[in-house]
Amino acid sequence: MPIIKANALLTPTASWATSIRLVAALLVLAGAGAFARASAAPPPMAELWNGAEIEWRNVGPGIQESTRTGKTVVMVFHASWCASCKRYRQVWKDPGVVAAARDLVMILVDVDTEPNANGAFSPDGTYVPRTIFYSPEGDVMKDLRGKDPEYPHTIDLDDPAELRTLMQKAAKSAAAPAMPDKRAEN
Repeated sequence: MPIIKANALLTPTASWATSIRLVAALLVLAGAGAFARASAAPPPMAELWNGAEIEWRNVGPGIQESTRTGKTVVMVFHASWCASCKRYRQVWKDPGVVAAARDLVMILVDVDTEPNANGAFSPDGTYVPRTIFYSPEGDVMKDLRGKDPEYPHTIDLDDPAELRTLMQKAAKSAAAPAMPDKRAEN
């Protein structure tokens, strides 16, 4: 399967805190009016990624929702020129994938229109397509990856089973209550 690398403008980060500061700084530079419009509108090309059935969000509003709700984030990076991305779009039409998306915060990032987000959220490179699962705390969920060791955030481009399974695991992990601290009882 061909994977296409995009240029990264920033170094990878491991948590929301660093990425949020970066995104906030960029939003200040872009102007508050542009942010208000961007947060209300769906991400670019969402309609091609089954936007009629999946509620795709932009980076800032998606991270805010994850922090507020405690839901896991699924962040999908793509490019309009990427042939592999075009194939991968079809996987998002699977009824099981659509159902699983309801329990997660879905963020869609066009690497050409959001190069800073592409670079900020790139734990192993800026190749496309890539699908990264983040905890509500902003940590990459390292146990939720594809099978390719060279491109671990590439999910099967043609069969929705792998994506569906990873999404279901992600939703369960976010819903699982934290283990109580037994030290307080001693």
